[in-house]
Amino acid sequence: MFQRTFLRQAQRSLLSVRPTSTTTSVLRRTSQLPQSVRPIARQSAYRFYSTENGEKKADAAAEEAEDPVRKELEEKKKEALDLKDKLLRSKADFLNLQERTKRDMENSRNFAIQRFAGDLLESIDNFDRALLAVPKDQLDAPRTEANKDLLELVSGLKMTQNILLNTLKKHGLERYDPSEPTEEGKTQKFDPNLHEATFMAKVEGKEDGDIMYTQSTGFRLNGRVLRAAKVGVVKNN
Repeated sequence: MFQRTFLRQAQRSLLSVRPTSTTTSVLRRTSQLPQSVRPIARQSAYRFYSTENGEKKADAAAEEAEDPVRKELEEKKKEALDLKDKLLRSKADFLNLQERTKRDMENSRNFAIQRFAGDLLESIDNFDRALLAVPKDQLDAPRTEANKDLLELVSGLKMTQNILLNTLKKHGLERYDPSEPTEEGKTQKFDPNLHEATFMAKVEGKEDGDIMYTQSTGFRLNGRVLRAAKVGVVKNN
Protein backbone atom coordinates (compact mmCIF):
# COMPACT_ATOMS: atom_id res chain seq x y z
CA MET A 1 0.00 0.00 0.00
CA PHE A 2 2.80 2.36 0.93
CA GLN A 3 4.60 1.63 -2.33
CA ARG A 4 1.55 2.45 -4.49
CA THR A 5 1.05 5.78 -2.68
CA PHE A 6 4.67 6.61 -3.20
CA LEU A 7 4.50 5.85 -6.89
CA ARG A 8 1.45 8.03 -7.43
CA GLN A 9 3.08 10.98 -5.70
CA ALA A 10 6.20 10.47 -7.78
CA GLN A 11 4.16 10.54 -11.01
CA ARG A 12 2.42 13.74 -10.01
CA SER A 13 5.70 15.43 -9.18
CA LEU A 14 7.14 14.37 -12.52
CA LEU A 15 4.22 15.88 -14.40
CA SER A 16 4.33 19.21 -12.59
CA VAL A 17 8.11 19.74 -12.26
CA ARG A 18 10.80 19.76 -14.92
CA PRO A 19 13.27 16.97 -14.72
CA THR A 20 16.03 17.71 -12.22
CA SER A 21 18.68 15.74 -10.49
CA THR A 22 16.17 14.82 -7.80
CA THR A 23 13.57 13.68 -10.24
CA THR A 24 16.22 11.82 -12.15
CA SER A 25 17.16 9.93 -9.02
CA VAL A 26 13.52 9.19 -8.37
CA LEU A 27 13.14 7.84 -11.87
CA ARG A 28 16.17 5.67 -11.35
CA ARG A 29 14.69 4.33 -8.16
CA THR A 30 11.39 3.59 -9.85
CA SER A 31 13.18 1.79 -12.64
CA GLN A 32 14.79 -0.42 -10.04
CA LEU A 33 11.42 -1.38 -8.56
CA PRO A 34 9.91 -4.74 -9.41
CA GLN A 35 7.84 -5.05 -12.61
CA SER A 36 4.63 -5.52 -10.64
CA VAL A 37 4.93 -2.16 -8.80
CA ARG A 38 6.33 0.02 -11.60
CA PRO A 39 4.21 2.99 -12.63
CA ILE A 40 2.07 2.36 -15.68
CA ALA A 41 3.62 4.03 -18.70
CA ARG A 42 1.50 6.38 -20.67
CA GLN A 43 0.36 4.64 -23.83
CA SER A 44 0.52 6.29 -27.19
CA ALA A 45 -2.70 7.82 -28.45
CA TYR A 46 -4.86 5.74 -30.77
CA ARG A 47 -6.72 7.12 -33.75
CA PHE A 48 -10.35 6.05 -33.96
CA TYR A 49 -12.42 5.98 -37.12
CA SER A 50 -16.14 6.20 -37.48
CA THR A 51 -17.83 3.04 -38.71
CA GLU A 52 -21.16 4.72 -39.17
CA ASN A 53 -20.96 4.83 -42.99
CA GLY A 54 -19.90 1.18 -43.21
CA GLU A 55 -22.72 0.17 -40.93
CA LYS A 56 -25.21 2.10 -43.03
CA LYS A 57 -23.96 0.43 -46.22
CA ALA A 58 -24.15 -2.97 -44.62
CA ASP A 59 -27.66 -2.24 -43.41
CA ALA A 60 -28.70 -1.02 -46.87
CA ALA A 61 -27.23 -4.13 -48.51
CA ALA A 62 -29.02 -6.31 -46.00
CA GLU A 63 -32.29 -4.48 -46.60
CA GLU A 64 -31.84 -4.79 -50.36
CA ALA A 65 -31.12 -8.51 -50.10
CA GLU A 66 -34.06 -9.02 -47.82
CA ASP A 67 -36.46 -6.87 -49.84
CA PRO A 68 -38.65 -9.35 -51.78
CA VAL A 69 -40.03 -6.69 -54.12
CA ARG A 70 -36.58 -5.64 -55.29
CA LYS A 71 -35.54 -9.25 -55.72
CA GLU A 72 -38.63 -10.01 -57.77
CA LEU A 73 -37.99 -6.90 -59.89
CA GLU A 74 -34.47 -8.08 -60.69
CA GLU A 75 -35.81 -11.49 -61.69
CA LYS A 76 -38.39 -9.88 -63.95
CA LYS A 77 -35.69 -7.77 -65.60
CA LYS A 78 -33.62 -10.87 -66.32
CA GLU A 79 -36.68 -12.65 -67.66
CA ALA A 80 -37.47 -9.67 -69.94
CA LEU A 81 -33.92 -9.68 -71.30
CA ASP A 82 -34.12 -13.41 -72.01
CA LEU A 83 -37.45 -12.98 -73.80
CA LYS A 84 -36.05 -10.09 -75.86
CA ASP A 85 -33.04 -12.19 -76.88
CA LYS A 86 -35.30 -15.08 -77.88
CA LEU A 87 -37.52 -12.71 -79.85
CA LEU A 88 -34.57 -11.29 -81.79
CA ARG A 89 -33.26 -14.76 -82.54
CA SER A 90 -36.69 -15.93 -83.69
CA LYS A 91 -37.01 -12.88 -85.92
CA ALA A 92 -33.60 -13.51 -87.49
CA ASP A 93 -34.45 -17.18 -88.07
CA PHE A 94 -37.75 -16.19 -89.68
CA LEU A 95 -36.05 -13.69 -92.00
CA ASN A 96 -33.48 -16.31 -93.00
CA LEU A 97 -36.24 -18.84 -93.64
CA GLN A 98 -38.19 -16.30 -95.66
CA GLU A 99 -35.15 -15.45 -97.77
CA ARG A 100 -34.28 -19.11 -98.29
CA THR A 101 -37.87 -19.94 -99.26
CA LYS A 102 -37.92 -17.04 -101.70
CA ARG A 103 -34.66 -18.23 -103.25
CA ASP A 104 -35.92 -21.81 -103.50
CA MET A 105 -39.14 -20.67 -105.15
CA GLU A 106 -37.20 -18.59 -107.65
CA ASN A 107 -34.90 -21.51 -108.46
CA SER A 108 -37.89 -23.81 -108.83
CA ARG A 109 -39.50 -21.35 -111.23
CA ASN A 110 -36.33 -20.83 -113.24
CA PHE A 111 -35.39 -24.50 -113.47
CA ALA A 112 -38.83 -26.10 -113.54
CA ILE A 113 -38.29 -27.20 -117.15
CA GLN A 114 -34.77 -28.47 -116.57
CA ARG A 115 -35.72 -32.16 -116.87
CA PHE A 116 -38.05 -31.46 -119.79
CA ALA A 117 -35.41 -29.41 -121.59
CA GLY A 118 -32.82 -32.13 -120.98
CA ASP A 119 -35.07 -34.65 -122.70
CA LEU A 120 -35.42 -32.36 -125.72
CA LEU A 121 -31.67 -31.98 -126.25
CA GLU A 122 -31.44 -35.29 -128.03
CA SER A 123 -34.20 -34.21 -130.44
CA ILE A 124 -32.35 -30.96 -131.16
CA ASP A 125 -29.17 -32.95 -131.84
CA ASN A 126 -31.11 -35.12 -134.30
CA PHE A 127 -32.06 -32.01 -136.25
CA ASP A 128 -28.37 -31.13 -136.50
CA ARG A 129 -27.47 -34.64 -137.62
CA ALA A 130 -30.19 -34.58 -140.30
CA LEU A 131 -28.99 -31.25 -141.65
CA LEU A 132 -25.35 -32.40 -141.67
CA ALA A 133 -26.33 -35.52 -143.61
CA VAL A 134 -27.01 -33.40 -146.69
CA PRO A 135 -23.79 -32.50 -148.55
CA LYS A 136 -22.98 -28.82 -148.59
CA ASP A 137 -22.45 -28.70 -152.37
CA GLN A 138 -26.06 -29.86 -152.86
CA LEU A 139 -27.33 -27.13 -150.57
CA ASP A 140 -25.34 -24.50 -152.46
CA ALA A 141 -26.44 -25.80 -155.89
CA PRO A 142 -29.09 -23.82 -157.79
CA ARG A 143 -32.68 -24.93 -157.36
CA THR A 144 -33.83 -27.37 -160.03
CA GLU A 145 -36.56 -29.89 -160.41
CA ALA A 146 -34.10 -32.59 -159.34
CA ASN A 147 -33.09 -31.07 -156.02
CA LYS A 148 -36.25 -29.09 -155.31
CA ASP A 149 -37.69 -31.58 -152.85
CA LEU A 150 -34.39 -31.96 -151.02
CA LEU A 151 -33.96 -28.22 -150.58
CA GLU A 152 -37.52 -27.82 -149.32
CA LEU A 153 -36.99 -30.63 -146.84
CA VAL A 154 -33.82 -29.01 -145.52
CA SER A 155 -35.58 -25.65 -145.30
CA GLY A 156 -38.45 -27.23 -143.37
CA LEU A 157 -36.04 -28.90 -140.95
CA LYS A 158 -34.23 -25.63 -140.32
CA MET A 159 -37.50 -23.80 -139.78
CA THR A 160 -38.76 -26.40 -137.31
CA GLN A 161 -35.45 -26.35 -135.44
CA ASN A 162 -35.48 -22.54 -135.19
CA ILE A 163 -39.06 -22.51 -133.89
CA LEU A 164 -38.16 -25.10 -131.25
CA LEU A 165 -35.04 -23.22 -130.15
CA ASN A 166 -36.87 -19.87 -129.99
CA THR A 167 -39.63 -21.43 -127.91
CA LEU A 168 -37.10 -22.90 -125.48
CA LYS A 169 -35.23 -19.59 -125.39
CA LYS A 170 -38.33 -17.86 -124.05
CA HIS A 171 -38.13 -20.17 -121.05
CA GLY A 172 -34.41 -19.56 -120.49
CA LEU A 173 -32.82 -22.35 -122.55
CA GLU A 174 -30.05 -21.15 -124.88
CA ARG A 175 -27.61 -22.99 -127.12
CA TYR A 176 -23.97 -21.97 -127.49
CA ASP A 177 -21.45 -23.13 -130.07
CA PRO A 178 -17.75 -23.01 -129.03
CA SER A 179 -16.59 -23.11 -132.63
CA GLU A 180 -18.03 -19.64 -133.24
CA PRO A 181 -15.50 -16.79 -132.79
CA THR A 182 -15.75 -14.37 -129.89
CA GLU A 183 -16.92 -10.77 -130.18
CA GLU A 184 -13.31 -9.73 -130.81
CA GLY A 185 -13.10 -12.28 -133.65
CA LYS A 186 -10.79 -14.63 -131.74
CA THR A 187 -11.04 -18.39 -131.33
CA GLN A 188 -12.69 -19.45 -128.10
CA LYS A 189 -10.52 -20.98 -125.39
CA PHE A 190 -11.30 -24.20 -123.60
CA ASP A 191 -13.28 -23.61 -120.39
CA PRO A 192 -13.88 -26.67 -118.18
CA ASN A 193 -17.03 -25.01 -116.82
CA LEU A 194 -18.56 -24.80 -120.31
CA HIS A 195 -16.78 -27.41 -122.41
CA GLU A 196 -15.96 -31.09 -122.35
CA ALA A 197 -12.79 -32.06 -124.22
CA THR A 198 -13.28 -35.30 -126.17
CA PHE A 199 -9.86 -35.29 -127.89
CA MET A 200 -6.70 -33.19 -128.35
CA ALA A 201 -4.56 -32.70 -131.44
CA LYS A 202 -1.79 -30.56 -132.89
CA VAL A 203 -2.88 -27.73 -135.16
CA GLU A 204 -0.44 -25.32 -136.77
CA GLY A 205 -1.25 -21.65 -136.41
CA LYS A 206 -3.28 -22.13 -133.24
CA GLU A 207 -2.35 -21.86 -129.60
CA ASP A 208 -2.71 -24.46 -126.90
CA GLY A 209 -6.21 -24.49 -125.43
CA ASP A 210 -7.94 -23.20 -128.59
CA ILE A 211 -11.11 -25.01 -129.60
CA MET A 212 -10.71 -26.40 -133.08
CA TYR A 213 -13.82 -28.58 -133.44
CA THR A 214 -17.30 -28.82 -131.94
CA GLN A 215 -18.70 -32.30 -131.71
CA SER A 216 -21.96 -31.20 -130.06
CA THR A 217 -23.19 -27.79 -128.95
CA GLY A 218 -23.81 -26.87 -125.32
CA PHE A 219 -26.94 -25.59 -123.59
CA ARG A 220 -27.53 -23.20 -120.69
CA LEU A 221 -30.74 -22.86 -118.69
CA ASN A 222 -31.03 -19.41 -117.09
CA GLY A 223 -27.26 -19.14 -116.88
CA ARG A 224 -26.73 -22.66 -115.50
CA VAL A 225 -24.96 -25.15 -117.77
CA LEU A 226 -27.45 -27.83 -118.63
CA ARG A 227 -25.07 -29.69 -120.93
CA ALA A 228 -21.43 -28.91 -121.62
CA ALA A 229 -20.36 -28.64 -125.24
CA LYS A 230 -18.17 -31.50 -126.48
CA VAL A 231 -15.15 -30.11 -128.29
CA GLY A 232 -11.69 -30.88 -129.66
CA VAL A 233 -8.84 -28.87 -128.16
CA VAL A 234 -5.49 -27.84 -129.61
CA LYS A 235 -2.39 -29.18 -127.84
CA ASN A 236 0.88 -28.58 -129.67
CA ASN A 237 3.27 -29.13 -126.77
